[in-house]
Amino acid sequence: MIKDTLVNNIRVQNLRVIDLFAGIGGIRLGFEEFGCKSVFSSEIDSVAQKMYHANFGETPHGDITKIDPLKIPDHDILLAGFPCQPFSIIGSMNGFFDTRGTLFFYIEKILEVKKPRVFLLENVKNLKSHDKGRTFNTIIKRLEGLKYKVYYKILNALDFGLPQKRERTFIVGFKDNIKFEFPKPVGSYKSLNEILEHDSEIDPSLFASVHIVKKRLDKVKNKKTFCPSIWHENKGGNVSVLPFSCALRHSASYNYLLVNGKRRLSSREMLRLQGYPDDFKIVVSNMQMRQLAGNSVAVPVIKAVAKQMLKAISEKKSAETQKELFKDEFKSERSQICVG
Repeated sequence: MIKDTLVNNIRVQNLRVIDLFAGIGGIRLGFEEFGCKSVFSSEIDSVAQKMYHANFGETPHGDITKIDPLKIPDHDILLAGFPCQPFSIIGSMNGFFDTRGTLFFYIEKILEVKKPRVFLLENVKNLKSHDKGRTFNTIIKRLEGLKYKVYYKILNALDFGLPQKRERTFIVGFKDNIKFEFPKPVGSYKSLNEILEHDSEIDPSLFASVHIVKKRLDKVKNKKTFCPSIWHENKGGNVSVLPFSCALRHSASYNYLLVNGKRRLSSREMLRLQGYPDDFKIVVSNMQMRQLAGNSVAVPVIKAVAKQMLKAISEKKSAETQKELFKDEFKSERSQICVG
């Protein structure tokens, strides 16, 4: 039975969600903040499944392409951070010509068959511009063809309290004609002091070699350096010294980001940069965590979007309730007039 619950001053229902391409569960985590309950999850990567099980007590179903949409439980909200590599600047940018790119069409099929009230899709910033916008237009047209009112926007984790420049495309759709606004930036982000662990707590294997440290120092000798900072080396070899991290990437070079120019991020630091709580269990190696964190989502951004989505649903429901009450009151008045 679904009942109303007051969460963060929003009256919402205990809505059922499904978590597709779930990774380690960042999108689910954002929606559970508001009382939503997961009834199904899917993730093909066995290492991600291991992390998911450790933190949510369930192992996600595997390959979504092998799952009959009819067998997926009924749900109110579909959540999917579908694979981004086909649309990424870093990836091959093959889009729908890449097998992974076509995974969007499995989302489309589930939406067509199960008809959830709402959906949230997340992907890389470059999705909007890929193939001169044709890929994105195809996605939007197909979603609108399923009779969803669709909204989309690029949001940056740096604008929602995290010291990580991570821009992602968010697509939200409603079955009802619901007015929706994406969350506004909070205007600040955490200091790296709140994210980074003390060097004495770091595994010695995460410290860069003397040769790498010297190369980094040579590249910033004419730049201002400070601590705490994260040194980012781009594809061209240029090194920037920043008070925040550039986007974590699942396949980045091992020395892509260096804390204060001398060591790599620990597993806990990477999760903190994505906004995961410190009680989120880590049951994989640092190398595996690099890949998982790079593929994950910025949880505070998900929470902010979820709050706006549930607020929009709540306001729509409230307006409908008021309309029904007005109709009943109007009927009652007409009846009294007729009797009189």
